[in-house]
Amino acid sequence: MLALATVGFAVNFWAWALLSPLAPKFKDALHLSSFQQALLVAVPVVVGSLGRIPVGALTDRYGGRVMFPLVSLITIVPVLFLGLSGHTSLAGLLVGGFFLGIGGTTFAVGVPFVNNWFPPERRGLATGIFGAGMGGTAISALTTVKLVNAGSTATPFVVTAIVLAVYAVLAWLILRDAPGRAVPAQPLRQRLAAAVKLRITWQASVLYAVAFGGYVAFSVYLPAYLKTAYGLAQADAANRMAGFVILAVVMRPVGGWLSDRFAASRVLAVALAVVAAGAVVQAFTPGLAPLGTIAFLSMAAALGTGSGATFALVAQRAPQNMVGSVTGVVGAAGGLGGFVPPLVMGVVYEQYGSYAIGLAALAVVALGALALTVTAVAAASAARPGRTAASV
Repeated sequence: MLALATVGFAVNFWAWALLSPLAPKFKDALHLSSFQQALLVAVPVVVGSLGRIPVGALTDRYGGRVMFPLVSLITIVPVLFLGLSGHTSLAGLLVGGFFLGIGGTTFAVGVPFVNNWFPPERRGLATGIFGAGMGGTAISALTTVKLVNAGSTATPFVVTAIVLAVYAVLAWLILRDAPGRAVPAQPLRQRLAAAVKLRITWQASVLYAVAFGGYVAFSVYLPAYLKTAYGLAQADAANRMAGFVILAVVMRPVGGWLSDRFAASRVLAVALAVVAAGAVVQAFTPGLAPLGTIAFLSMAAALGTGSGATFALVAQRAPQNMVGSVTGVVGAAGGLGGFVPPLVMGVVYEQYGSYAIGLAALAVVALGALALTVTAVAAASAARPGRTAASV
């Protein structure tokens, strides 16, 4: 069940990230400004983020066995629209990108689904492994431009639609919800209201906005950044972004595993400190070999570790029958954290011809999240020794 859920997350994230590798191509073909290019890649992020709130609550009610194939099938529609006709205009790209965001909601399906299959002491690693499905963005980075070059602009979209359809069928036939899954009786609005009132919801939302939001921001904007700041070719920039994504993906289960053995707040504190240091170094736009590469890869490892540790924290402290609702809110915060930076970077570059201010802002935000982690989050975790998620 964990493996199939992880594959579903990766496939839907692949679809969710289709526009990013092609953004430089669309910028040149449609004569887009830097802000329009940033908006193009940010729209699916914000829709996928906000959509996690109702989708997480619906997963608490109907389970992953229903929601995984349903979301996958719905995502096929915008994928085909973009590939067959929507890519010819900015309006079409924005409309298609809006609905493409549905693919990003699968995160809020998978976390409660996986969480129900594992005991509390193994949920950090389990949700971390599931979270590695965010590597679907690496699949997009490595294949999209190559498929366009081998065929046409429609090719990667058609291929992805076929994969989504195959997965939806397999998920419907094979996926099963965990025995004894707690099904909430309250209406969706009441469950969301209750989730918002939990302290862990707000703490994890802030942390995930920085950790996963930073990952999303780099995964969608890094090709444009590398092309503009370092003059790299589109394919080279996409390949380097894929390396960033792969390292973050590999480190996410590590963050969950470490959080099962040490305090999640400690893992988060170290990760956030590394992000802040890497952002400060990169703000000076050092040469890619070796300092820039080290800075980016350090941030990738830290952002992946922090993302895994954040949901280990959620799995340990959220009530069992509310994990989907809490995940929806936290996941939305993480996605929104990835929506804002590309827009900021686009505006900053247009105004000042440099990305330094945007990267310095990332360092400041990471330090703020670090302060929250070592104070409120650590104190709340220490106050609950030996208690299970269901009792908190």
